[in-house]
Amino acid sequence: MNGRERVLKHVWGLFCVRVVISRQECEQKTIKRVSITSDYRSEMTKVKKEKVSEEGEEAGTGGTDRSYQELIAHLNPIAQPLASKKLSKKLYKCVKKAAKVKNIRRGVKEVQKFINKGEKGIVVMAGDTLPIDVYSHLPVMCEDRSLPYAYIPSKVDLGSSAGSKRPTCVILIKPHEEYQEAYDECLQEVSSLPKPL
Repeated sequence: MNGRERVLKHVWGLFCVRVVISRQECEQKTIKRVSITSDYRSEMTKVKKEKVSEEGEEAGTGGTDRSYQELIAHLNPIAQPLASKKLSKKLYKCVKKAAKVKNIRRGVKEVQKFINKGEKGIVVMAGDTLPIDVYSHLPVMCEDRSLPYAYIPSKVDLGSSAGSKRPTCVILIKPHEEYQEAYDECLQEVSSLPKPL
């Protein structure tokens, strides 16, 4: 392509249309050539992730290569009490087990609704959510109802541990007999975290 032409890409479903327009045709608003290319179509198809055994997979990594220290650098000022690296991994595993039996509440609206209804559990919040006004009222609600809560460094890791491709800023883990041991361990450690003033 020369400097007088430019390429526009238009994504629609699984097809990608390449439009080449010269400068003169831009002024006249006529299109020179439209072609559907198969190389863009192959980029748009979903690629299934390889299944990895649970022993070889760290819970909650979600494909991010960032370390715990790098994640802590992007925290909100209200992200207290912050879970340690070890507790974060335990919480990710507990969320993963709870998601398998569909025993979690996900998202600010849903968690807020069920906290108001009096549901019990552990509230896990992501510390890198912006703006903080989205969920800054939840710690007060948790303290009023004596629910344990903790912040973890990444909303992407929290969403992926819940089995979602979307980042999630708040999750309520409800107790269940299938993962009661992991839940009790997380509950004890989250309850022992120092509360902010």
